[in-house]
Amino acid sequence: MKKIQLLFLALSFFSSIGIAQNVEIPQDTMVTTSHSVKINGKSIDYTAETGMMPLWNESGTPIASLFYTYYKRKNVDNTEDRPLVISFNGGPGSASVWMHIAYTGPRVLKIDDEGFPVQPYGIKENPHSILDVADIVYVNPVNTGFSRPIPDAEGNVDKERFFGVQADITYLAEWLSTFVTRKNRWLSPKYLIGESYGTTRVSGLALELQNSQWMYLNGVILVSPTEIGIHREGPVEVANRLPYFAAAAWYHKMLPSELQQKDLEELLPEVESYAINELLPVLMKGGFADAEKKNEVAEKMAEYSGIKKEVILQNNMEVPFQYFWKELLRDKEGYTIGRLDSRYKGLDAKNSGDSPDYNSELTSWLHSFTPAINHYLRNDLQFNTDLKYFMFGPVHPWDRTGNNSGEMLRQAMAQNPNLDVLIQSGYFDGATTYFNAKYSMWQLDQSGRMKDRLSFKGYRSGHMMYLRSEDLQKANDDLRDFINNTLPAKDQSAKY
Repeated sequence: MKKIQLLFLALSFFSSIGIAQNVEIPQDTMVTTSHSVKINGKSIDYTAETGMMPLWNESGTPIASLFYTYYKRKNVDNTEDRPLVISFNGGPGSASVWMHIAYTGPRVLKIDDEGFPVQPYGIKENPHSILDVADIVYVNPVNTGFSRPIPDAEGNVDKERFFGVQADITYLAEWLSTFVTRKNRWLSPKYLIGESYGTTRVSGLALELQNSQWMYLNGVILVSPTEIGIHREGPVEVANRLPYFAAAAWYHKMLPSELQQKDLEELLPEVESYAINELLPVLMKGGFADAEKKNEVAEKMAEYSGIKKEVILQNNMEVPFQYFWKELLRDKEGYTIGRLDSRYKGLDAKNSGDSPDYNSELTSWLHSFTPAINHYLRNDLQFNTDLKYFMFGPVHPWDRTGNNSGEMLRQAMAQNPNLDVLIQSGYFDGATTYFNAKYSMWQLDQSGRMKDRLSFKGYRSGHMMYLRSEDLQKANDDLRDFINNTLPAKDQSAKY
């Protein structure tokens, strides 16, 4: 009777938020399978553990069940020397599917070399996975993947406990402490990797794990980072757009010939320097800027961005991102370009307008990721459930107040001399631009005393730079180097 009552309450909860599913929520279960993958020409045997693990409240009552996938290399003598990488995606509300089956895991999507979907859907071996140097766990926060909150005896869920910047960081730190304890990984070097909003999450977790769980890390990897609470309003925010505009225009061959013939990584430093030293001072003066200088700057912006000087002046030098995505190819091809990856093209109902009808890159990604992850988990990893796999789950409203995750990361680094940070960004990402990522790195530690522990890597792709075959290899190699270079030598003291 009690089991039936709990099932009824769970169903009532999901009905109330519009996602009714006549299915039980597994609270503490796992399935383990054995596999092999060839990485950099060497065969690696490993186990894949998929499961649901509970999160408890202060009184020991389960309040959520989180879904995870844990890859562990076989035949490792000492796990105390074996790094553990804890992986999150973003959203907020996004499942940990993207990096799982497209970046660091032992299996990746069947897509073409530039990242576009192909059929038949499915997965293949990832010859560049970091599983040769580290074990990996992919964690799905509440209401992503198969993870779900567990209603109380009255059928209620305290959403504020899960759906907010600080709430997310707090409960995930608790869950990770349980995971590390259960898997006997307290002695292992530990790394957090987060993508997009996941960078806000792992930046905050770095300090929360230290201060609340007494768990210290060796590294944090920020993939396509958000602002992480570092402000950049007004002229700085506008000037920071130009290098991305130039990258997207270069890709679509919309620059003047003398700029177009330059290599991208030759062009971008030039545009960055212009944005900082020439554009920013004019933007700061606003309507009081010298008219001749303003016209000169607008002309240069047009050259670097591939859009007309008149459009730039009509927007008072502040061309919105969405307008740029609509405008760049409007007169040449009539296509829009993608937000998260501006290599992708979209087709709108009308050529007019000031923003695209849809995100062309996201529809392409969902096209290939959704069938692949559902088939892979249930068939290859043998995790069977009738729960719907939420690619994007109901987590809103999300409380964004008090976001100081960048400062939390700085504090974690200051307190832990062994903690280093790697930032990875795609040049064609228009949502979390590579130049804003650089700006965050510059501003993270204004003293400059920890800058040797902060590094940046750029790639010729977008938000999920690893979808491009060449960058999949390069980005994983950069991760591998980062992990190997941040492992302390035997008996090395953590001190200044």
